[in-house]
Amino acid sequence: MPVRAAPARKPAPRAPWLAALVLAVLPAAHAFEPQTYELDPVHTRVLFAIDHAGFSKAMGTVSGTTGTLVFDRDDWSTARLDVRVPLERLDMGDPKWNDAVRAGNLLDTKRHPDAHFVSTRIEPVDADHAKVCGDLTLRGVTRPVCLDVTLNALKRHPLPPFHRTAGFSAKATLSRAGFGMSAWPTVIGDTVELRIEAEAERARGEAGTSDAPDAATPVEPASPDAPSTPEQTPPEPTP
Repeated sequence: MPVRAAPARKPAPRAPWLAALVLAVLPAAHAFEPQTYELDPVHTRVLFAIDHAGFSKAMGTVSGTTGTLVFDRDDWSTARLDVRVPLERLDMGDPKWNDAVRAGNLLDTKRHPDAHFVSTRIEPVDADHAKVCGDLTLRGVTRPVCLDVTLNALKRHPLPPFHRTAGFSAKATLSRAGFGMSAWPTVIGDTVELRIEAEAERARGEAGTSDAPDAATPVEPASPDAPSTPEQTPPEPTP
């Protein structure tokens, strides 16, 4: 009696969940890549304090800082920071004092108008803190400096244009003599205390980013008494 050949097996269909898994993982992997932020010069301020003949701590601020930050919220170790501080914008609260600090025997801002910091390594402490170490160039001298940095917030800004914004606070100390500023040793202390408050907005054109309002953020309905055509009034300044 002839033996019938077993019918050929059809190839098993590929599990549809495999394709779905791949599609789900790829965007997630991209979402955790480091993103580029640009420092907001309006909301970034460097404050410094230094001993004034033992009587008090003289304090000043510098505004207008610019730079870029490459940052992954889940991996501080990949962060990179490149910042320039315009020392001509130094403000001690008095024009004569400003001129004295900018003079050639101290900051010498005519020849060295900027301070420049470039990170070289990041030492994470926990989810919201890290030590950011790098090279600070000040008055033509480059020396290592470490900042103790706190991440205050990373979220969509509540005001238009609703950019995703990172906010940081940082502290550091440095020796002015180490950067060639040894004038007035009996009047001006050597240790300079730095405090930095910074905001950085996500750079425009970042792939896979959107600054549109979050879906979970409720939108306030318009008042029924509101006019259909708003009056043309000058906009209020935003903080």
